[in-house]
Amino acid sequence: MRPRIIISLGNFFLSLSAMLVSYTLISYLSRFIPVTSIGLAIAAGGVLSLILFLYFPRLVAQFGSQKLVLFLVLIEMLILFAAAETINTLVSAFCVILIISMQPLLMYELDLLLEATIGAGNEAGRARTFFLTGGNFGALAAPLLIGSLLAKSDNYASVFLMAAGVLVPFIVLFVVRLLPKGDAPDRSHVRQTLEYLWHNHDLAAVTFGHLILYLFYIWAPLYVPVYLRVVLGIPWSTLGWIFSIMLVPYILVEYPAGWIADRILGDKKMMLIGFLLAGAALATVGLLTSQSSPLSILLVLIATRIGSALIESMTEGHFFRRVSEKDIVSVSVFRGVSPLANILGPLMAGIILFFGSYQLLFLLTGGFIIVAGAFSVSFVREFHPTKTH
Repeated sequence: MRPRIIISLGNFFLSLSAMLVSYTLISYLSRFIPVTSIGLAIAAGGVLSLILFLYFPRLVAQFGSQKLVLFLVLIEMLILFAAAETINTLVSAFCVILIISMQPLLMYELDLLLEATIGAGNEAGRARTFFLTGGNFGALAAPLLIGSLLAKSDNYASVFLMAAGVLVPFIVLFVVRLLPKGDAPDRSHVRQTLEYLWHNHDLAAVTFGHLILYLFYIWAPLYVPVYLRVVLGIPWSTLGWIFSIMLVPYILVEYPAGWIADRILGDKKMMLIGFLLAGAALATVGLLTSQSSPLSILLVLIATRIGSALIESMTEGHFFRRVSEKDIVSVSVFRGVSPLANILGPLMAGIILFFGSYQLLFLLTGGFIIVAGAFSVSFVREFHPTKTH
């Protein structure tokens, strides 16, 4: 099996496991922890991720990305088993939040492994979106599993056990095949990184756009399910198929978008459309009520994912078109926005919910995505497929 296919399949299983936890996280924890406190705990996990990021270049150089990602996945499995065993306790809460904080580290390692398989030429967009499509299939399957597991009762221990079980194929894939290592990344420092971005407005802009995307990935997957399940009272048996269909745009949109960006339009226009659509649709979520039909809920949620699929495919493709896995300064910052979003997103949401409502939360966060997204796109340097840079 080709290395790029193995890595994309690994992303499928990793995404499936992560989404099983993410979609149920706040609904589960809100049964015994205030929502505002959950936000603070997730933010603390983001701080932990940022700290660990400082040491990862040294660990990658010493052990290699393949060994590190296997080690992290084994640790994650143990944590998931611990969460299932200590259900409805603060120990379980600590475990599931720790799992969320580990996701940026795992994605960072997969990035380095994938980039080592990408050669020269205009194939970055297609390679990245094929990789992302693997993860999106996993994300699509997760809500269906959740709906099945929680159809009769909110037995969240079964969700954590399933999240651990789907990591077994990941481990098998990465044990039986030695993947290309690429060159060991160079170490970088915070000052060097900031100076680099200051002088490279294009990469700074697309990195900021990626930060906005990851803020969306905090606000939408974490707070929309708890709003629909806890506030509006929609059962998981209904939410399961709604969330699954909602994620279909990631599969249908991202790979064609990468192909179009590579060969026809470039990245900038589709990136802007993505921000406008994702922000407007997220703001509309606050207008949904318990009387809203499943179809109207589904249409609003599909619109959020069409927008975020465009953002993800364009920011990923644009960024990795400009850099390689050896550029540790850029890659570490680009992946570092995920734990940063894990800090900022819950804090912003917690403040809004402390003083306001879920409706206000979606209105303000959706508006922020539109305004901040348009600002970041204005500084992105357009990629022209027929021109040489």
